[in-house]
Amino acid sequence: MALAVSPGKRGIWTRHVPMPACWLIYRLETRGPMPDPNPDALRFLQTRRSRPAKTLAGPVPDRAALIPLLTAAARSPDHGKLEPWRFIVLETPAMARLAEVVQSRGAALALPEEQIVKGRSQFDQGGLAVVVVEVQKPSEKIPALEQTYAAGAVCLALLNVALAAGWGANWLSGWPSHDRGFMQDGLALADHERIAGIIHIGTETSAPPERPRPNIESITTWLSR
Repeated sequence: MALAVSPGKRGIWTRHVPMPACWLIYRLETRGPMPDPNPDALRFLQTRRSRPAKTLAGPVPDRAALIPLLTAAARSPDHGKLEPWRFIVLETPAMARLAEVVQSRGAALALPEEQIVKGRSQFDQGGLAVVVVEVQKPSEKIPALEQTYAAGAVCLALLNVALAAGWGANWLSGWPSHDRGFMQDGLALADHERIAGIIHIGTETSAPPERPRPNIESITTWLSR
């Protein structure tokens, strides 16, 4: 019996060659153990709950407190390492200005007054928010849709990181987030950019009640072959 050993991308492939049958058996030997379990992190993810933006108040994280949250959120799945996102931090003066941009955009679009009021409410009431901007990068390998997914993953990561840090947080959108005029007039976004989400962060003033959650059995399919 002959034995050939060659390196692989994820381990060592061994090849046993009984003579004269030349029967090949490949075995992948993994490198290192499984990651250590983190029950606290798992428990947090299983019980996490967004806080309604209207229940958030001051204080809000200052720049020193926010940078670690943004750093953690940017540590998200990113096929091709394109980093198809960036952050715009909205502080209180910017919130007031954006509320007026919403008002003017709503009038230009001839929207009902109640829809305009609802659209500007997150800026009228918010103390601090982070706009996650999707930035489409030219790539022959990575489809545009995957870049959109990556920006969405950053939104969820920032939401969860803020909650894990002890802040109240909520991911909002609303019609202004999808209005190209608001993106240009309010945030100076380029044509290849758009709003993926607006993450409001502040101090929780009241705990929201639990709400119904998905029935995992009804939305899960197991494929065995």
